[in-house]
Amino acid sequence: MKRRDTGMLGERIALDFLKKRGYHILETNYRCPRGEIDIIARHKDYLAFIEVRTKRSLDFGSPEESITPVKKERLRTTALHYRQSHRNIPSLWRIDIVAIELDEKSKPSRIELIDNAVGDD
Repeated sequence: MKRRDTGMLGERIALDFLKKRGYHILETNYRCPRGEIDIIARHKDYLAFIEVRTKRSLDFGSPEESITPVKKERLRTTALHYRQSHRNIPSLWRIDIVAIELDEKSKPSRIELIDNAVGDD
C-alpha cells in the first residue's frame, strides 16, 4: 500500500471514529493557500480542526510524533484562514490530532484522539 493510500485509509477510519464520539463533520480536506486540514468538525461548543496521522510502522516514531513545528504552524494559519472566511461557526476552537497505527492487515491497532494537541507553542 502506498503512502497516499495509507493516509486516505486513515482519514476514513478517523471519520468513523469521530462520528461515533459525537463529532459533526463539516468538511474534509479543506485547502487554502496557507495549507490543508484533514477534517473540520463541530464537537460540543468547539470547532475542531483535526489532523489525521496514520502509520504502518513505528520505525520512525509514532503518528503524533510526525507532526513537525512547521506543520503545526501551517495548521494554525490554515485554521485561522478558515475561521476568517466562514460565518456562523463556534467562537471556541482547537486543533486535535487523530493518531492511527495499522497492523499488517491494514486494520487499526491503535486509534487515539488528542484534544487540543496543537496549541500556541
